[in-house]
Amino acid sequence: MTGGTVERGTVDGLPSAHPLADLLPGVYLEDELTRGLTRGLDTVLAPVFLTLDCLDAYVDPALTPEDFLPWLASWVGVSLIESWPAERKRRIVATAVARHRDRGTRDGLRTHLELVTGGQVEVHDSGGTVWSDDPDVEPPGDPVPGLRLTVRVPIPASVDVERLTAIVREARPAHLPFTVEVAQRTTAEAAP
Repeated sequence: MTGGTVERGTVDGLPSAHPLADLLPGVYLEDELTRGLTRGLDTVLAPVFLTLDCLDAYVDPALTPEDFLPWLASWVGVSLIESWPAERKRRIVATAVARHRDRGTRDGLRTHLELVTGGQVEVHDSGGTVWSDDPDVEPPGDPVPGLRLTVRVPIPASVDVERLTAIVREARPAHLPFTVEVAQRTTAEAAP
């Protein structure tokens, strides 16, 4: 899900931080109809004022309401899967801008897949670099370009390989073919 409709409504019993009646000239304070109208407007506007007063919390992935996360994710150019836990969604949104800098790199791909899967990721790249004074030095790596990705998770069946393949397709260098393997992480491989 890349976005969606976020609806905010009235909150029962929420007092207005800025009651409209306090802003009226004294002559209007005696009129019960005017006071009733301002109370009604205060009820409608109280959630708006509360949202504006807490606007910084709405753009902080750690504090934003959970139903606002997909919209915030769309601002930073990431897609979230509805079934992911809220904490994973928050981490993905919080690190999105930094990960965009590394997009298409080996480390960027590994970090992105570790966030998405919660597992350990090994990236085997066919390329390499070398420097030498000798013009006859063989270049490192495999002459056939490609990526081989191994994702190690506790329960391999819990990973949707088709979805994982689509995520890799978006994050890898466009010119490289790739293969994805999901394997079981053993206790010796588990993160400390």
